[in-house]
This record gives sequence, C-alpha cells and structure tokens, in this order.
Amino acid sequence: MGEQQYHLPVLLQETATLLQINPEGIYVDATFGGGGHSRAILEQLGEKGRLIVFDQDEDAYRNRIIDERVTFVQQNFRHLQRFLKLHKAEQVDGVLADLGVSSHQFDTAERGFSIRFDGDLDMRMDTRTEFTAAQLLATWGEARLQLIFQEYGEVTNSKTLAQTIVKQRKTHPMRTIAEFKSVIQPIVKGNPQKYLAQVFQALRIAVNDELGALKDLLEQATNVLKPGGRLAVITFHSLEDRMVKNFMKTGSFEEAPEDPFAKETPPKLFRLITKKPVTASDAELKLNGRSRSAKLRVAEKQA
Repeated sequence: MGEQQYHLPVLLQETATLLQINPEGIYVDATFGGGGHSRAILEQLGEKGRLIVFDQDEDAYRNRIIDERVTFVQQNFRHLQRFLKLHKAEQVDGVLADLGVSSHQFDTAERGFSIRFDGDLDMRMDTRTEFTAAQLLATWGEARLQLIFQEYGEVTNSKTLAQTIVKQRKTHPMRTIAEFKSVIQPIVKGNPQKYLAQVFQALRIAVNDELGALKDLLEQATNVLKPGGRLAVITFHSLEDRMVKNFMKTGSFEEAPEDPFAKETPPKLFRLITKKPVTASDAELKLNGRSRSAKLRVAEKQA
C-alpha cells in the first residue's frame, strides 16, 4: 500500500527542516502511520544514523520500511522510554509525533473512526486491546460521558447527549455507527456533520486515552532527548495543542500564571524553536484538506 494512499503526511518539509537532522544521529518517529515523515528523516540520515519508529496499528506495521537503519516498535508511544532502552537507544537526537488519525484509518469503514460510513463502533488505534467505543457507550455513567463530550469534543449540549445515551441504551443497542447516529439524531444541534465530528472525536480520544498517552510521551521525550535534541509535535485540536504549547514553554501541562515579582524562575527544559505554531501553506491546503487544522511546534532541549 503506497504512502500516498495510506496517509498524506502534513507539514512534511517544515518538520524535516526544523528537526535539524544530524546524519549520524538517532531519531524517533513516534507515529509512523504511512511512513511519510520517517522517509523524510531517512533521506537525511547517513549509514550510521538510526530511526526508531512506533505505531500500534497493525496496518501501519504491514506498511513498514525495510531498511537496516530502521527499528519498528509495534507499541503505543507512551512506552517510549522502555522500548528505547530495550533497543539500546537511551539518548536520541530528535523525537517527532504527528498526532493526527491517519487517512487510512478514517477511510477504513470497519475501524469505526468516520461518520461517513456504517460499521462497528470500534475506534481502537490498537486492535489488540479490547475496549471499544461501543463498550464505552454501553457502560460509562452519565457524568463521565458528559465530561468527555464537553472536554474532548466541546459538544454544546453534552449534558443532554449523555442523558440521551444512558436513557436510550436500555432499549436501543449502539453497536454500530448507524445505530448510534439514529439514537442521537433528535438532539443533534447546528451543523450535523460538525456536531457528529465533535462527538466522534471525543469518543476516539477517550477510547484510546490519547491525552494521557500524549502526556506520557512528552514527559519521556524530555528524558530521552540529548541536550540540543529537538522535539517536534503536530497537533490537530486545541486540547493537544494547549498541552504541547504549555509543556514546551514551562515544562508543565497547566498554563502557568506570570508572576512579575517572582525572585526565581525555574530553569527552562526547552528553548522554543517555533514561537508560534507552523501551519500548512496554501499549496498544501489545496492538496490535502486535512492539513487545515494541523499545527507544528518544535522545541530544543536545553543543555
């Protein structure tokens, strides 16, 4: 399966340039996907360079690059440090993560990521795990459901949505996308496409604990990067972007209030390479509409 069919990588040249590849360095692509970013890194690596890629998706593994410089780790990137140690790469020169769901995952009906098709309400990034979106909808309580729709999807009527799911699931199964859409159809607000996209985003983030995994990745990236090594992260929604922005700026996930009277400021973990996020050019937007919401932030680990 060609990379173009599998997933069109976003902000490809910008990422490859801002990582400042050392030809003899060790790099991590934490989200291999179709391998577009990995190939761009490999082009700049010499014979002694190494690339370690992570992807928990079985389809991504089948699409892997066969190259003696590449090590494929079929795991969630939240296990970064453990597997780098296992592969004798405890210190690296750069870490890249593209947090977007691959085009292939969206376009494969049975994966349940897209509102365009019918199929099982699955949404697992790693199909070896058991917890699906259908199970979440069948078992989570009203308050917990409301919270994920509110926080992860910014759904306007998240309380009504949670109440409807809990009430209807006793008599109406929600095992497929069509069944779920049918149950919530009477309470859809505004543009149905946008509303459903927000609801599906919230479910996907919750099923895969995406924000928890991102937090783990960022903390571990700090430990594995050499001084002067670079961290590049491409985000696709405001929750992820806020986490990455705050972490790169302050080493914390919370927005730190500025205190002009503070005598000491804690040493910065990173030097910001991108003061503002890099976004897609007009040319890329024409080629790939999914790049519209992509934001790239890059920071360099302080010595």
